[in-house]
Amino acid sequence: MANIELKELTKRGEDYSQWYQDLVVKADLAENSAVRGCMVIKPYGYAIWEKVQAQLDKMFKETGHVNAYFPLFIPKSFLSKEAEHVEGFAKECAVVTHHRLMKDPNGTGVVVDPSAKLEEELIVRPTSETIIWNTYRNWIRSYRDLPLLINQWANVVRWEMRTRLFLRTTEFLWQEGHTAHATKEEAEEEATRMLNVYAEFAEKYMAMPVVKGVKSANERFAGALDTFTIEALMQDGKALQSGTSHFLGQNFAKAFDVMFADKTGKMEHVWATSWGVSTRLMGALIMSHSDDNGLVLPPQLAPIQVVIVPIYKNEDQLAQITTKITPIINELKSLGISVKYDDSDNKKPGWKFAEYELKGVPVRLAMGGRDLENGTVEVVRRDTLCKETRSIENISQYIQDLLNEIQQNIYKKAFDYRTAHTITVDTYEEFKEKIEEGGFILAHWDGTTETELKIKEETKATIRCIPFDGDKTPGKCMVTGKPSAQRVLMARAY
Repeated sequence: MANIELKELTKRGEDYSQWYQDLVVKADLAENSAVRGCMVIKPYGYAIWEKVQAQLDKMFKETGHVNAYFPLFIPKSFLSKEAEHVEGFAKECAVVTHHRLMKDPNGTGVVVDPSAKLEEELIVRPTSETIIWNTYRNWIRSYRDLPLLINQWANVVRWEMRTRLFLRTTEFLWQEGHTAHATKEEAEEEATRMLNVYAEFAEKYMAMPVVKGVKSANERFAGALDTFTIEALMQDGKALQSGTSHFLGQNFAKAFDVMFADKTGKMEHVWATSWGVSTRLMGALIMSHSDDNGLVLPPQLAPIQVVIVPIYKNEDQLAQITTKITPIINELKSLGISVKYDDSDNKKPGWKFAEYELKGVPVRLAMGGRDLENGTVEVVRRDTLCKETRSIENISQYIQDLLNEIQQNIYKKAFDYRTAHTITVDTYEEFKEKIEEGGFILAHWDGTTETELKIKEETKATIRCIPFDGDKTPGKCMVTGKPSAQRVLMARAY
């Protein structure tokens, strides 16, 4: 008895993009809103985001960071202070010009009150470097005020013409860390540390293998001296930038005159970093693991880790099953496992099975009349859809171990996919042929923006990063034949 909505889920092999869109909507994660390019994150989708947020927030605090909140609006003049930064975001900014509406004198409804024009336009934040560094100028006086390690959970707006739920929306949720340091070395160390936090989160909690590296000058964050990134490979062979950390040097400190007195009393500009991940991670989670039956969620981030469905003929039998199941529910909860007992009578068991499969619940238990007699329960794991019948003796410990096994298996599957779809090429002809098949390609590049732009224009592939742990053997650029220090990671990307 398959869920009728599940029947309508486009197959990955037929149309990957449509499969993704179908899945986001049908699994109740998000939907398009009345505002073009903006999404409504539904409760189930937001529950996953809350798990992401809670774990990252814990990791940030373990590394000494604290949370704060800064204004949504940024004076336009602030964005003019760091030239490269404003150039990078100018085309994506939403601008507030007036502060009041009035009744339309020519009819019904409202119009902008022309007398309420702002003296200076305000920008809806596309990122917060400028407003934050203007604030830090008042907070930092001496070396004793450093390092300043602050994170913000917020929403940002970047005006997008072509949007896709979670992956690219005009408004999205994220966190942005902004730190100030006394020395260049401390700031570089911070940028690397936070990239490692992102990589650990992606691999340990999202079960998503990532490649760590530094961006090319052309792909670097506007206003940064270096941008570090984690890159993941989705099941359609496209890359997804899943988190970035930026070494900003002294650019923003100089633009906003943020100085400190060092131990000798000499005034110096501070050194800065910024780093962030967004609801784009939700897209990464979906595309890394899910299948034609719906979501596949790693247990670490699943809002419901175990669902229990009773199969009963009458109220008396339901009461008996509930009596057997209640101690199991309590044991699972005591182990920190989130459980849902679905004894609702408005949907048949088959419908429920399909629904929880679609929503990616890692483990499903079912108990019917025969199970009741035998003291057994049916166990189905979402990652492999394997089914088995087990005694309810010690079932809680078994499920805890099973959840760990599922987490590891989901990671291994994604890792094996990436390994199978990562190749090395030496010639541009081979590159152009292989890029059509998707996946990561390791190739030599001469380090110039001209060559990089030529590759992008001719193949739609970009340099995802120069890997930290990549092949450091020097060679010749596949395009120009000029010397190349090491292979770089290339792919088509979201």
